[in-house]
Amino acid sequence: MDISIIVPLYNEEESLPHLYDWIVRVMEENKFSYELIFVNDGSTDNSWQVIEQLKAGNDKRKNAAGQVHGICFRRNYGKSAALYCGFKAAQGNVVITMDADLQDSPDEIPELYRMITEDGYDLVSGWKQKRYDNALTKNLPSKLFNATARKVTGIKLHDMNCGLKAYRCEVVKNIEVFSEMHRYIPYLAKNAGFTRIGEKVVQHRKREFGTSKFGLDRFVNGYLDLLTLWFLNKFGKQPMHFFGLVGSLMFFIGFIAVIVVGGMKWYALAHGVRAMLVGVNPYFHIAILMMILGCMLFLAGFLAELVIRNSPSRNDYLIKKEI
Repeated sequence: MDISIIVPLYNEEESLPHLYDWIVRVMEENKFSYELIFVNDGSTDNSWQVIEQLKAGNDKRKNAAGQVHGICFRRNYGKSAALYCGFKAAQGNVVITMDADLQDSPDEIPELYRMITEDGYDLVSGWKQKRYDNALTKNLPSKLFNATARKVTGIKLHDMNCGLKAYRCEVVKNIEVFSEMHRYIPYLAKNAGFTRIGEKVVQHRKREFGTSKFGLDRFVNGYLDLLTLWFLNKFGKQPMHFFGLVGSLMFFIGFIAVIVVGGMKWYALAHGVRAMLVGVNPYFHIAILMMILGCMLFLAGFLAELVIRNSPSRNDYLIKKEI
């Protein structure tokens, strides 16, 4: 099978028939064999009934080049969960993800497919260079977010969170999308060893039906998730390298500070100078606090190492080839 198209959705009953017709037209014009996987993320409208109708109608089509599949969650779990299940079910050589709101154009699929199969990319991310969103609430925060993501991840993408992406099948089978990490799939792919990551300018269309399902909180959560991924990538297998180092530095600085405070007291007594009691000196308490925190961080790193050593995934490595 050439292509698996994964469409995560939440309350998009009006746009689904239009999206289905558009995708089928593009696939048949380019003679692709394909599967279309709708992942209904606990919609409260009639989205699932529409998917069932599209599935039934597609099955009745003679000589249909594609199949329609549907996955329906019992409740709303989020886009990452939808993509995870879609990736697990995908069978195509190239996997395409796109949103169901008709803001992503299926006409981009043939070129994305070519970039994977002919240009040799592992992943190609769309770049909506010209957007039709609100400049203040979406465009500006998005630019700041992507600038930070480029700096932290080292991946030079203008729109890391674009829903329209193409993947080599091997990529989606070797990464795990969880929590709200769908924003950083290129970073997950890079950490898994898939470094050929490209970008393509794609068309952004105005939303025709419904409203956006994402609020401003996604930017706050996005920064926190980025820090989590960075930390897991750098210290996930060796937590002692972080906690032990920071804890040791804090303990050492606190210990030196205690010696300095005690030395100042001793010097004052030796020269008959009136000096503050060590017990009421604020610097003494700060130094003791740093020593305690240093010990706690060191112990946290030690315990984390014990957990890692006993983890069943401690020796999970991605093997590219064997002979």
